[in-house]
Amino acid sequence: MADFTHQDMSGTRFERVDLSNTRFERVHLEHVEIISSEMYDMTITGTDLIGVRMHGVDIVDLDIKGDIGKLTVNGVDVAPMIEAELDRRHPGRATMRPTDPAGFREAWDLLEELWDGTVERARRLDPALLHESVDDEWSFIETLRHLTFATDSWVARAIQGDPSPWHPLGLPWDEMEDTPGVPRDRGARPSLDEVLEIRRDRQAMVRRVFDDLTAEQLAGETEPVEAIGWPPPRSFPVAECLRIVLNEEWEHRLYAERDLAVLEGRQS
Repeated sequence: MADFTHQDMSGTRFERVDLSNTRFERVHLEHVEIISSEMYDMTITGTDLIGVRMHGVDIVDLDIKGDIGKLTVNGVDVAPMIEAELDRRHPGRATMRPTDPAGFREAWDLLEELWDGTVERARRLDPALLHESVDDEWSFIETLRHLTFATDSWVARAIQGDPSPWHPLGLPWDEMEDTPGVPRDRGARPSLDEVLEIRRDRQAMVRRVFDDLTAEQLAGETEPVEAIGWPPPRSFPVAECLRIVLNEEWEHRLYAERDLAVLEGRQS
C-alpha cells in the first residue's frame, strides 16, 4: 500500500482506479470532480462540505450529523425543516440561540439543570463503562474532558485573555493538529469525580461571565491573545464565543445521553 504524505498532487487525474479502503486525512479537495464513481460505506468525519454540488446521484442510506446551513434536495432547502424538527424533538434547543444577556443566562440555567440529570444517570453505571467508547465516539469521561477544553479555549482564553488556560486533562477534538502548549492526553483515565471537580470549576467560571454580561459586552469583540493556541490569536465577537460554548454543551450532552443508553444495555 502506497503512502502519500505532505505531497502536492493537485491536478492529478484518477480514472478507472480502485481507491477502496483508502484513508484521506487533512487532504484538500477543493474544485474536485467525481464522475460516474461508486462511493459505498464511506465515513466522513470532521470535514467541511462547502459549495458541494451533487447532480444525477442516487443517495441511499445517507446519514449526516453536523451543522447544516443550507441543504437543497431536489430544489427544496430542507435546512429550515431540519432545524424546526430538532427544536420540536428537543425542548429547550431554541433557548440555545439567545440574543441578549438574559437569554444567555437562561440558556446556561437550563444546561446546568440538564447536565445534572445526565451526570446522575452516568453515576448509576459501573465506573469502568464511563471510559468505554460507543461507535468509536468519545467516552463519557472524554466528553467531559472535551467540554473543559472548550470552556478554557472560548471563555478563559478568547474572552478573559489567558494565553494558556488549558487544564492537563482537557481534550481537544480529534482532528485538531497537535499544538505546542495545548495538552492532549488520550491515554489518561481520570475518575468521574476527578473530572467533575474540574468541570464544576469551569461551569462556575462561565456562570460568572453570564452573570456579569451586559448588552455592550455582548455586542463587542475580544482582544486578540498574542500566543499560539486555540482559538487562533485574533479577535472574535463575544456573542460568537459564548454561543460556541452553549452549542458544545448542548450537543455533547445529547451525544452523552445517546451513548449512556447503549452503556446501560451493556451493564444490564
